[in-house]
Amino acid sequence: MTTHLENPLAGSGFAENLGLALIDWGAGQAIVELAVTPKLGNRLGMAHGGVIASLLDQALGLAWRSIGTDRTPGGTINLNVNFIAPGKGVLRAHGRLIRFTNSSAFCEGMVYDAQKNIIASAQAVFSARLKPLST
Repeated sequence: MTTHLENPLAGSGFAENLGLALIDWGAGQAIVELAVTPKLGNRLGMAHGGVIASLLDQALGLAWRSIGTDRTPGGTINLNVNFIAPGKGVLRAHGRLIRFTNSSAFCEGMVYDAQKNIIASAQAVFSARLKPLST
C-alpha cells in the first residue's frame, strides 16, 4: 500500500519525541505505531489520553495526505476522540480518508493494542485547501 518512499513524519520533533513510527501509508490510509513508555503514561500506568489523541491525529492526518497532492496542508480543524479502553504496550492507529471537499479532508480511525482490542476511535476534519492553479 505504501506509495511514497519518504517518511512524512521525518523532521517532526513532536512525532520523534513521542516515538511515533510510520508503519504504512498510501491510498488514503495510514498506520502509525507507538510504544507506551512510562513517560507517556498517566498516574494509573496507561497511555495518557493526550498521547492517544496525538497518535490518532497523526494517523488520520497522514491518511488524507497520502493522496492529497493537489492540496495545501493546513491544521486539524476538529478531532473527536472516544476513549474506549486503557492503552498499554504497543498501540497502533489506523486512519483513513472518508471524503475531500474543496477545503477540507474528513477522516476516521481507530487505535488498537497488540491483542487487537479497540482502545479509541476518532473522527477528524483537516484544512486541506485546493492549491491555486499556476498561471
